[in-house]
Amino acid sequence: MTDASPSATPMRSLRHALPFWLSLGMIPLAILGATVGGWTTALLPVYGWMLVTVLDAILGLNEENPDPATPEADLLWYRVITMIWFPIQFVTIFGLIWWVTHTTHLGTLETLVLFFGVGVISGTVGIVYSHELLHQKNRVERWLGDLLLASVLYSHFRTEHLLVHHRHVGTPRDAVTARYNEGFHRFFFRVLRECPASAWRAEVQMLARAGKGPLDRRNPFWRYAALQLAMLALAGALGGWTGLGLFLFQAFIAIWQLELTNYVEHYGLTRKYLGEGRYEHVLPRHSWNAAQTASNWLLINLQRHSDHHYKPDRRFPLLQTYSEDEAPQLPFGYPAMTTMAMIPPLWRRRMNPRVRAWRKKYYPEITDWKPYNRGDTPVPRGA
Repeated sequence: MTDASPSATPMRSLRHALPFWLSLGMIPLAILGATVGGWTTALLPVYGWMLVTVLDAILGLNEENPDPATPEADLLWYRVITMIWFPIQFVTIFGLIWWVTHTTHLGTLETLVLFFGVGVISGTVGIVYSHELLHQKNRVERWLGDLLLASVLYSHFRTEHLLVHHRHVGTPRDAVTARYNEGFHRFFFRVLRECPASAWRAEVQMLARAGKGPLDRRNPFWRYAALQLAMLALAGALGGWTGLGLFLFQAFIAIWQLELTNYVEHYGLTRKYLGEGRYEHVLPRHSWNAAQTASNWLLINLQRHSDHHYKPDRRFPLLQTYSEDEAPQLPFGYPAMTTMAMIPPLWRRRMNPRVRAWRKKYYPEITDWKPYNRGDTPVPRGA
């Protein structure tokens, strides 16, 4: 890891934490779009993608490393934004469902654009915050993470991320490690198909080791189902079939946002196969990183992704950045990179040379990358 000097800025102050509250700026835009309509309904994605990308270009990179030994008490104002987000998002989603189904000033297109923006809120912010909360040991935080995932009908992500992704990242057993040359659209539908089953298997295996059956009450899929059904029922009660459709639409957009991020984070980066079903340990080189300032504020340092895999329970303000010699770096922040990922030829033109350079740098001895590209388990020659 980079031997950088820890930042001398006192982390306990609200002023120091406030940039990470950038997400709150989305809520007035949602209210504006719902009340005024017209072009204002498009302000949410403009804020989340374009404005943040422009700020990245203006503010540049932040490569300071905070002191990882900072006491928990000093992180209060960082934790607050993640803990208040569920009630904010809950009121935003269901308040807007009630509003648009009980007023008549928004047309169909305006409503769809507005709820596309709501999906940007619940995906770009909500799922990222749930990811932070689910990695903590505090029971309240983990429940808040579960509630955020239920509000986008993606509760199995908790199991898939904690029990599968972190254990098997960069291997064929991790569905969300995008394969080299795999376009996002193919990746997206493959992940939608494979991840729920993978998460279920992981929980069933844990229960089996404890001598319990798959339908035991301790299987979290019971909780996932109950929370998601409650969210669907509330959407239907507030807005009828239209409200239910709008809730499903924002959930789909949120999931799409999440999987765009997953696609970017590990595209083409695979761990070396050691034989007998074993792979090398997860290293900083197995995640794409971005040090852009504004997008790390919005995404609460998710772009310091190598350190997250190194210390999964490390709170976001303490995540460390890595130099280009230690971990691969993206040319832009995640908002710009996920936009690029939606255009596979453009993505390949920009990223495939980077993956090839990464392979040459770290694994010059591997001459046949075809099994890795396909997501197969490589078999040594002569085996």
